Amino acid sequence: MSPLLPPVDPSVTAQLVAALTPRLRKRLDAGVAKLAGRPVARDGDIVRLAVDDDTDLELHAPDGVVTTAESIRCGCLLAPDCLHRAAAASAAPVAEMPDPVAEMPDPVAEIPDPVAGEPSLTEAPRTAPPTSAPATTLPATAASAADDAPAGDDVPAGADDPAPESATPAQRTAAAALHDAAAAVLEAGADGAGAVLQAELLRAAHTARLAGLPRAAGRAVAAVTALRAARDADPAHRLGDLTTALRDVLLLAHRLPEATGPELAGLRGRVRQPYTPDGSLRLYGLFAEPVLTSTGYAGTVTWTADAAGRLYTVPDVAPGGAERAAGSADRAVRIGDTSLTHRELSRAGLAVSGATVSPTGRLGAGAGVRAVRAPGVPWRAEPLDRLWTVPVAEQIARALAGDLDVPKAKDTDSGGDAGTASEAGQAGEAGDGTNQPTAQDGRDGRDLLFLDVTLIGTVREAAGECLLADCDGLTVRLAAAHDAPALPDRENLRLLALLAHGRGPGTRLRVVARLTPAPLPRAVLLAASRPTDPDAHVDLGLDRLRRADLPPEPTAGTSGDADDARPAPTVQPATAPGEAPVHLLRRRVHQAASGGRRVLAFPGSKESEAARLRQYGLGTAGELLTALHASAAERARDPFGRLLPADTGRFATAWLGAAVYTEEVDRALCAAAWGASSPGLDSR
Repeated sequence: MSPLLPPVDPSVTAQLVAALTPRLRKRLDAGVAKLAGRPVARDGDIVRLAVDDDTDLELHAPDGVVTTAESIRCGCLLAPDCLHRAAAASAAPVAEMPDPVAEMPDPVAEIPDPVAGEPSLTEAPRTAPPTSAPATTLPATAASAADDAPAGDDVPAGADDPAPESATPAQRTAAAALHDAAAAVLEAGADGAGAVLQAELLRAAHTARLAGLPRAAGRAVAAVTALRAARDADPAHRLGDLTTALRDVLLLAHRLPEATGPELAGLRGRVRQPYTPDGSLRLYGLFAEPVLTSTGYAGTVTWTADAAGRLYTVPDVAPGGAERAAGSADRAVRIGDTSLTHRELSRAGLAVSGATVSPTGRLGAGAGVRAVRAPGVPWRAEPLDRLWTVPVAEQIARALAGDLDVPKAKDTDSGGDAGTASEAGQAGEAGDGTNQPTAQDGRDGRDLLFLDVTLIGTVREAAGECLLADCDGLTVRLAAAHDAPALPDRENLRLLALLAHGRGPGTRLRVVARLTPAPLPRAVLLAASRPTDPDAHVDLGLDRLRRADLPPEPTAGTSGDADDARPAPTVQPATAPGEAPVHLLRRRVHQAASGGRRVLAFPGSKESEAARLRQYGLGTAGELLTALHASAAERARDPFGRLLPADTGRFATAWLGAAVYTEEVDRALCAAAWGASSPGLDSR
């Protein structure tokens, strides 16, 4: 995938690849690899790609996105039936296009929200809609008839209730196409899923978007982006991201045909969110973080809180890379006439009148919104201090349960006024009369953790070093949120590690982190209080710590430079000997996503791995592992002894069961590691 090319709409790539002859399809991957190293020049809205010394290919992107097949023009003799057009579309990033059937438009012409985290899909279907679902309003004539009816009439309960909404035939067809395309990708694995299979998945994503399934379409596009990163050996590629994307696509395609009511609305999703008036707001800056997405968006999001502790976000996200994420922190926020930058807003305040807010807490920037600068408060002062008073176990349970709440995934407002500050205060009123923060109830930011920690050392992992911190008796691993060299996360983490050595051992910090589900307590650092000034904080993804920000050496007369050069001690905590070996099943799930079905069909130690899982009481995991290997190795033959095509549907179903199981077990182990209640079905 070449970042120099403009994003291409998924339907354009699918159309160009489908128009190729079978002979050209076999050469498509080689054509994509050839174009990857060719020079690219930009002239306004036109991007020229030199196919060879005599032939140029032009991509017309008036709005920064190639939206039609005719916008890709090649100068070779075989155009428009040449291989170059399809190869260029396959090499370009996948565009995020707005949904044509969005129910309510965003009052601000903004890009689709890439910051809001999508919930996990591992929850079993609900048997009844949530109590917060909006009530159905009867027509005037029906209401009058109901009022005039005699009290003694026997009217069957629920006779006039409308039937729960179910998936349309077009949505069922789109879900089946998504399942088939994702199963074909899983059959081949990342190593074998070339441009043709990617185009089929993009075609299914386009069909799903037209059918009103933006959530499934978005996950399919994310799967294609992860596939391209894996095949291009992108340093930012993570096998877990590819596995998660494929799992989400298959699970959505599996659940959509039979879903009804609120569950169906959550599974369908929504690209653009409705914004509702929220009156006047007095906001206090909390912190700011950079945003880098796998779909090519970057920017900054500033988090604020009101007097009741509810969280609001001010985003500035657009197509770009790490450089834009670092530079957007000094851009003015797009609310009212204020000249505050994101970096300044994270430490100041904002008074907003005529505010509009999305269900996830995202502030709108419509013409009627007015905003002026206001004083901010430090983290240890009200109202921000109450965010850190919530017990850690409750924060973990909230974060894990929030990811499993499928009906809220559609980002709609339950009741129409859930975003009002007055109702937030009523919902969060505790028995002692104090208002507990309810910002995460149905809003973005439920995975944020507000912790008071004591640094005790570092630990070396495959992805780099992590801080070890004590949090209420728990040893927590704190990792960097981003590894991009343009962002200071990793460098700031190294400087904070010095606090566990000679520059203040046992230093206590107040931090904001994001939960990372893992068998051990783990989170990524987003912001921390300044070691030498507890009333100030550092946005670890945007601000660069200096050695002057650290406490001085405790021993007088020593050379600071020599001591600063010494690395922090590396602590290797012992792994519990009785740890459940869920990694045996997770490893096979990842191997299938990377190498395809054939990798699991090879003979090996599958019987011993299944036996080991059963030995630790994980009987279901053992059965899933056995079924996964059996479906991978099964190949039927015709009467002449020739191998028939593999049953991709059965293998995809077995793989999906194993992937969902490992996700559920990881969350249960994460809750147990933090001492929180399990987010399973029993807790709901």
